[in-house]
Amino acid sequence: MVFHPPSWTRKVPHIPDDVPICDFMLQDLHGRHPLGYSRDPFTCGLTKKSYSALDVVDRVDYLSRALAKEFGWHPNQGTEWDKVVAVFSVNTIDTVPLAWAVHRLNGVLTPANAAYSADELTHQLRDSKAKALFTCLPLLSTALAAAAKVGLPKERIYLLEVPEIILGGAKQPAEHKTVSYFVEEGKSLRALEKVKWSSGQGARQVAFLCYSSGTSGLPKGVMISHRNVIANVLQIATYESDWREKLIEPGNQSAYTDVVLNLLPQSHIYGLVVICHAAPFRGDQTIVLPKFDMKQFLSAIQDFRIASLFLVPPIIINMLRNKELLNKYDLSHVRGIFTGAAPLGAETAAELQKQYPKWLIRQGYGLTETCTVVCSTHPDHIFLGSSGCLLPGIEARIVSADGKEITEYDTPGELLIRSPSVVLGYLNNEKATKETFQDGWMHTGDEAVIRRSPQKAEHVFIVDRIKELIKVKGLQVAPAELEAHLLAHPAVADCTVIAVPDDSAGEVPKAFVVKSSSAGNDDAATVASIAKHVQDHKARHKWLKGGVEFIDAIPKSPSGKILRRFLRDREKELRRKAGGKL
Repeated sequence: MVFHPPSWTRKVPHIPDDVPICDFMLQDLHGRHPLGYSRDPFTCGLTKKSYSALDVVDRVDYLSRALAKEFGWHPNQGTEWDKVVAVFSVNTIDTVPLAWAVHRLNGVLTPANAAYSADELTHQLRDSKAKALFTCLPLLSTALAAAAKVGLPKERIYLLEVPEIILGGAKQPAEHKTVSYFVEEGKSLRALEKVKWSSGQGARQVAFLCYSSGTSGLPKGVMISHRNVIANVLQIATYESDWREKLIEPGNQSAYTDVVLNLLPQSHIYGLVVICHAAPFRGDQTIVLPKFDMKQFLSAIQDFRIASLFLVPPIIINMLRNKELLNKYDLSHVRGIFTGAAPLGAETAAELQKQYPKWLIRQGYGLTETCTVVCSTHPDHIFLGSSGCLLPGIEARIVSADGKEITEYDTPGELLIRSPSVVLGYLNNEKATKETFQDGWMHTGDEAVIRRSPQKAEHVFIVDRIKELIKVKGLQVAPAELEAHLLAHPAVADCTVIAVPDDSAGEVPKAFVVKSSSAGNDDAATVASIAKHVQDHKARHKWLKGGVEFIDAIPKSPSGKILRRFLRDREKELRRKAGGKL
């Protein structure tokens, strides 16, 4: 049985497949809120530096001219794989304009998680074959170390400027050119030839190469086409268009625009598409913060009168634990929150609703492989605990473990998705692509049920993950990656990693280790050594915050597959007996 969006949703308009993202976002030809009447799309929440929509058009133009000269690239020569640019930075107001400038050159942008270690960044640079790397001063040493490992010369490392407040007095080194330098240089250069695309090219050509663990295994490059992003932006905008019309003040003929929080990592598909593309497309202003700091977060909401907060569950939990601090700030203009990247439990949502009764509490679900949103809460159809209804243009199926179609409500099975936003596949990984994308359907690896709300709308509830990924503050951690790393430690003979609950992060990794014969008798020292082994080489969200436990053997199937579910079930039972305090 195929599930469809509710009958009350509007139909998604024509999705162009012959324009790059930069033209879609920087022209008024495809339903975008008129550039001249939009709010400033990118405003720094710390310095208040801001670009209008028309400023962004010019900056992208100038930046693309200068990058063409710097790299010797021509918009209509070579393939997109000849022009891959990596970005490894905290959030900035120039990150997305840089992406659009790369698209203007018919190139690919590959964003890297700012929490990456040098080894993790090395993997992405090598796998993507990036020709240049833009970073920021706080991450420069890591970027230089990774670039050296892949042979990327220093003169191909550039800087995105960040606010002085987070630099601590450090100065931009003169040997690395900045985005501002290129913008100024581009003003004196000849305009570039327009990109010439044939029909269907937008559906075939990669725009972003985002790294995800997919349904299993080590991080893989997800090939996201221009049309994938355009499709999801139009799906999001269409889904909420009727509600936005209700917000238009009497006598005001222009469409409603919003002020939204741009805090979530711009390297993550949620921040990249939902906040950095869908919001400006609708004429919204986004207030950019480089990273989460509670006081900066609250000050930005108060100072810029932010109405819509795009968050993840750990931030919401942090807010609930700091009620006294929140009461010191004026949050009266907040209309509501939207949460994603990890499930928000109904109890947590209800607690937040009790604290802020007027807020709309909404939740969405999506993946890098679906170019973000599959379903989300409509403001007029809130059902706490659910991930909302399917967006227009998206179809879903629920399939049991033995492949049978599930047609009943409240019956769990794997969620399969069909949508124009479903991506092209994984870079240089045919096996993973065939496993995940089958017969036009994307296998999410997530267990879900469809339930009817009191308003009789079909809502998607994500029950559990069939895939083995661990979600730490919305960031993916692949057990196989950590297991492979742990096996390099001399004290580890065998191991596995599972997720354990954490009040702050949602989940954290816990390692079960079979000690090798060379392991000493001091278990505490061995645990500390194993933990340090991970901390020295992996991003913070991959650290073993759930601890290390020694066991006699790792449970496995006859074929040798690790049976993590036995350890998860054991962990749940121990926590239940301990009253959740273990």
